[in-house]
Amino acid sequence: MFASLKALPADPILGLIAKYREDTNPKKIDLGVGVYKNEAGDTTVLSCVKKAERYRTDTETSKVYIGPTGSALFNEEMSKLIFGHHKVLLENRTRTFSTPGGTGALRVAAEFIHSCKAGATIWVSNPTWANHNAVFEAAGLTIKTYPYYDYENKTLDFDGMLAQLKKVSSDDAVLLHACCHNPSGMDLTNEQWQQVAEVAKGVGFTPLVDMAYQGFDSGLDEDAYGLRLLAENVKEMIVCTSCSKNFGLYRERIGACTLIAETSNSADLVASVLAYVIRGIYSMPPAHGAALVETILSSSELTTEWHSELKEMRDRINGNRQLLVDKLKENGITRDFSFITRQSGMFSFLGITPAQVQQLQDKYSIYMVDSSRISIAGIANRNVDYLAQSIAKVL
Repeated sequence: MFASLKALPADPILGLIAKYREDTNPKKIDLGVGVYKNEAGDTTVLSCVKKAERYRTDTETSKVYIGPTGSALFNEEMSKLIFGHHKVLLENRTRTFSTPGGTGALRVAAEFIHSCKAGATIWVSNPTWANHNAVFEAAGLTIKTYPYYDYENKTLDFDGMLAQLKKVSSDDAVLLHACCHNPSGMDLTNEQWQQVAEVAKGVGFTPLVDMAYQGFDSGLDEDAYGLRLLAENVKEMIVCTSCSKNFGLYRERIGACTLIAETSNSADLVASVLAYVIRGIYSMPPAHGAALVETILSSSELTTEWHSELKEMRDRINGNRQLLVDKLKENGITRDFSFITRQSGMFSFLGITPAQVQQLQDKYSIYMVDSSRISIAGIANRNVDYLAQSIAKVL
């Protein structure tokens, strides 16, 4: 059976990680991997998570399955984190399921869409997170793209985006990034979200909102603005969230998939379908990460501590954007890189060529993907001068 197989290309980012680890240059910089790093270049466990883990160890009494929907307390707390005091919660129109990470949430959402309409079309931004396409294709969906990032002007092609969304079919799904767009860092303004919500309501397509970075841009509530606005305007909607970044729970693989239905009764129906989908993929979700999140969110003390630690991460990322722009100017670069400060979250396109990206890797041990997407968290005071100097040389 295996004899007919051919080797497939490695994921570009995983390949970069391997090359970075093998590089012996003491000045090497990893701008490829999409995880938060502190000033020392480490991804440490949050203090509030450590405390939640100790509580978990002391109070856990069983390792029995928790059921396809996951922990009821986790689902409740995540729903409040996503929607706040939104009317969809008051009307009991939402059903939240814990999933193996944000990717797991996207996969069950895609399978659910396929259950609604085999081979349904889902529209994704151009560009989007590289793994979106693989996840949706695996579920049998048809993928099409709408304009999003204007590479030439380093800004959002909102007119192109809106024009295309007005043309999609009412039985299509449209993937939207709630905040901190991956990979461009270019987000919709509140006013632009209002226009998208009006189009979604008028056309009738189903929004699938991916919120992997809640709290990494402006704040927990601010980053959910567009998502909550959409929920006010459409009858049905899907939300996929991740606890990897804002809780630092990368390896625990905990996320959530939330369905919004038109009524409470129809929410029960769609939940039964999603539970059936989950049963056929992974049967039961993992429990540990969910237990940590629900412990933090149900404790006022730990929630306050989490907010503080999240703000520290957010402020560092935003500060790194301005730091890099300033250092590029200091090194005599006349090209305008100010667009980096107008973007949000972990990522940004530098706007340099693949050949220049390769030069940075070969000559200076600076690692990023060919598109010149960089992870802002990889920048630090200890390496930003070397980074800016190296970029100046390849330019």
